[in-house]
Amino acid sequence: MNTPPLSKEELQQRLGHSAFIDFLKLTVLSADPDTEQVVMRAEMRPEFERGRGTGQWHGGPIAAIIDTVGDYALVMLLGRPLPTVNFRVDYLRPAIDTALVVTATVRRSGRLVGVVDVDVANEAGTLLAIGRATYATAS
Repeated sequence: MNTPPLSKEELQQRLGHSAFIDFLKLTVLSADPDTEQVVMRAEMRPEFERGRGTGQWHGGPIAAIIDTVGDYALVMLLGRPLPTVNFRVDYLRPAIDTALVVTATVRRSGRLVGVVDVDVANEAGTLLAIGRATYATAS
């Protein structure tokens, strides 16, 4: 049975189902099932700083955001959260004094696994990090 894709508003509401994901305070900017792409924004907060008062993002929150936005690109299509099987991130340059704009593109949504590529940019559009994650899609 095919479930209809979730809307931007439905994805935003589902982010609150997890206390950790809710803590990230992600905002869904767009959810496009035709391009299989989700875009979210993450504001800088003191809890995410590498060093107090630096305005520089710590890599841990960036990785968590990549994994979450990647997962929700598949959630948009499949209607349910999925466990992460494998995950990697490459940090290209520091994220300083900026919100993050995170774009997740589904590369494969198969019977057993889904693969998602994730780009992290600053507000000016400069690419800061890239990630790829594999999720278990079997129900």
